Amino acid sequence: MFGLILTLLIIDALLLSVVVLLQAGQGGGLAAMGGGGGTESFVGGRQAVTILTRSTWWLGGIFLALSLILTVMSAGRSTATSDVERLLQQQQQQAPVPGSPLPLGGTEPAPAAETPAAPQPQPQP
Repeated sequence: MFGLILTLLIIDALLLSVVVLLQAGQGGGLAAMGGGGGTESFVGGRQAVTILTRSTWWLGGIFLALSLILTVMSAGRSTATSDVERLLQQQQQQAPVPGSPLPLGGTEPAPAAETPAAPQPQPQP
């Protein structure tokens, strides 16, 4: 479930990026307030709401909701140990015996071979 929501979040982020980049610049904001020509756009009427503007709001809301859901889900997952953490704990429990040589080159020590049974003496004819 976590992976599905994370995938949806990534897709939503990509779509949001594309929609924002497709929008035309408004030419307003703080730069418009500094000059004399900016008062018309500041005091003037609203610009038309386009499909890109609506989709930006929707995709932004979905992004925030999915981020919140993933945050809550990851808080619950923090108590569970991952595979890497379990392997590290096992390696710490299997600490080498003091005085034994450590393997060089990062290889694991060979498993202890079972001692073969002693050969049975064969009767002489």
